[in-house]
Amino acid sequence: MPTVSVERSALFAHLGRTYTDEEFDELCFEFGVELDEITSEKEEATKSSTVKLSKEQLASLSEEVIYKIDVPANRYDLLCIEGISRSLRVFLGDIDAPTYSILPVSDEASSTMTVIQSSTSTVRPFVVCAILRDVTFDEARYQSFIELQDQLHRNLCRQRTLVAIGTHDLDSVKGPFTYDARAPSDIKFVPLTHTDQGREFDGASLMECYETDAACKHLKPYVPIIKNSPLYPVVLDSEETVMSLPPIINGSKSRITLDTKNVFIECTATDLTKANIVLDTVVAMFSEYSANPFSVEPVTVNYVNESQEVVDSYVSPQMFTRKETATVKFVNSLIGINVEAEKMVQLCSKIQLGPAQLLPATSEEEGPILEVTVPPTRSDILHAVDIAEDIGIAFGYNNIERKVPQTCTVGGEQPLNQLSDLLREEIARAGYIEVLTHGLCSINDNFTALGKPITAAVSLSNPANIEYQVVRTTLLPGLLKTLQHNKSSSFTGGFKLFEISDVVLPDDKYVITETIVGAKNARRACATYSGPTSGFEVIHGLVDRIMTLCEVSPEADYVASSGNAYKKVHCKEGWYYNIRELKDGEVRTYFPGRAAEILLTSPSTGGKQVVIGTFGILHPDVLDSKSSDELIVIYNTIPTADSSASSSTKEREKYLSSVTASIQASLEVRVIPEI
Repeated sequence: MPTVSVERSALFAHLGRTYTDEEFDELCFEFGVELDEITSEKEEATKSSTVKLSKEQLASLSEEVIYKIDVPANRYDLLCIEGISRSLRVFLGDIDAPTYSILPVSDEASSTMTVIQSSTSTVRPFVVCAILRDVTFDEARYQSFIELQDQLHRNLCRQRTLVAIGTHDLDSVKGPFTYDARAPSDIKFVPLTHTDQGREFDGASLMECYETDAACKHLKPYVPIIKNSPLYPVVLDSEETVMSLPPIINGSKSRITLDTKNVFIECTATDLTKANIVLDTVVAMFSEYSANPFSVEPVTVNYVNESQEVVDSYVSPQMFTRKETATVKFVNSLIGINVEAEKMVQLCSKIQLGPAQLLPATSEEEGPILEVTVPPTRSDILHAVDIAEDIGIAFGYNNIERKVPQTCTVGGEQPLNQLSDLLREEIARAGYIEVLTHGLCSINDNFTALGKPITAAVSLSNPANIEYQVVRTTLLPGLLKTLQHNKSSSFTGGFKLFEISDVVLPDDKYVITETIVGAKNARRACATYSGPTSGFEVIHGLVDRIMTLCEVSPEADYVASSGNAYKKVHCKEGWYYNIRELKDGEVRTYFPGRAAEILLTSPSTGGKQVVIGTFGILHPDVLDSKSSDELIVIYNTIPTADSSASSSTKEREKYLSSVTASIQASLEVRVIPEI
């Protein structure tokens, strides 16, 4: 959420009224913004832990009260004092929302921008422009003009990567203008940062200067945007004077001063839609200082090919107003109010969505339709929900009555999540460390490395890299990677990890809202034990513990095989489990003869045994598929005395495999909410 700093006295002067701090805080709440902090320049410097100033420097700082106001991230019209004060005055009913107009072109040459498409398309392909005529600047207006550009660069422009704003004194340059991209060595000009020195740079040397010069450190973050490009974008006038090197810096010759009357605005971009939003915002905010308020002169942008033929053309700024609709019933229902349609039309004027009107109902059930007029400053209005939100602000949050919901419901966890949380607590008490791993993995990690055949899985059509090819169907790869990256930890007393998360399984019959999704989430619990001795009995014990906690009773033959170790506890009727050894070749993930599956019998299975999980000692091939770095711990357990020439390589590999198998045991089981 952007924070806008404004001086209290200047803001109250714009509003034409004064408030106490408490009253203004309440006004901000009613308008839908937040007064985050009340401070001053001196107070900020005093509180700062990084900036240390002398007593003389502190004494020179202003004690003028500053309001720091948090505004919604999509309200670009509130990023300067002009926008905040104008919106508040409209909200309070002091003024009507302004109407913006596009003037006829007064100078054909200055109102033309030619884009060399063949070169600019490789760096920043788009540009939009506008001209503000007869603007009157003073120090406060000039600072606000600069601060608005900085706020837009930080937010909508994404640190100038999407859009870069350039503003120029139109009277100091000559149109028509050209937007081109040239080799860095061919671009020579005096940048705005070196106006006093009058020092000229070419493109390459300027980038080096901004990377190393402490005085220009505020520009260093933008250098990587174009530094490695073979061509740099550049805006020139008819005399080949460099006006701007976007997105880095403007030229010194076209700089704006307090005496500037005519302002030429250009926005170069990689996203044309955002460029138009940025340009409309700057024009809407500062056209109020023109001799003809809220008016702007357009610029025609022509794209030419290598033969100088115009292949595309448009006029900017757009300054479009558009119509959006929402039913009165929908607005009332969403907010929880009951406002008459005519009253709702009046409320639209408070939030700059007027003039509004009522359209005939398309059905008796839906009722009348509210049509609002969205100004060029409100690019955040995209849906009927946005209209309802603003009408709620205009109606007043404090005026919305608190009501007991008509439906009788009690909040609570989903049974599956509740069971998962309970299991997490108990498994953690058993000495296991919980991890949270990535939901995407490679096909190799999910199938091949675990000794499984490659089967159907939800795959990404355009993965960022080989590590993100499919959505995992098992939790085991994530735990193995966690072990791999924690090989420096001590395994002397055993290293226990577990995770309870979702996997995604293909399912052509799974239906949500009458739509066949083709896949479904399934909750899994997975645990691993790594240590200097076999961990099969440790994992086996965890299986029994989980089943006991879930009140599932072991079957009689399983109890008989345990001797006197089993102690009867309370269990649910009809719920039983058994452990059955996996035959060689059934699951190649585990070491032959050291693996088992968990069978569940419950009322929902009709008395039949269903496999809900497996556990065992991991196969050496599974561990070998991980990086060799993970096996460092294993090598340390091999006696060095066995390194004589009489010991064959195959025997050593066989010994290594047996040690490998003995240090890694794992479990994976389905989590069933019915339990």
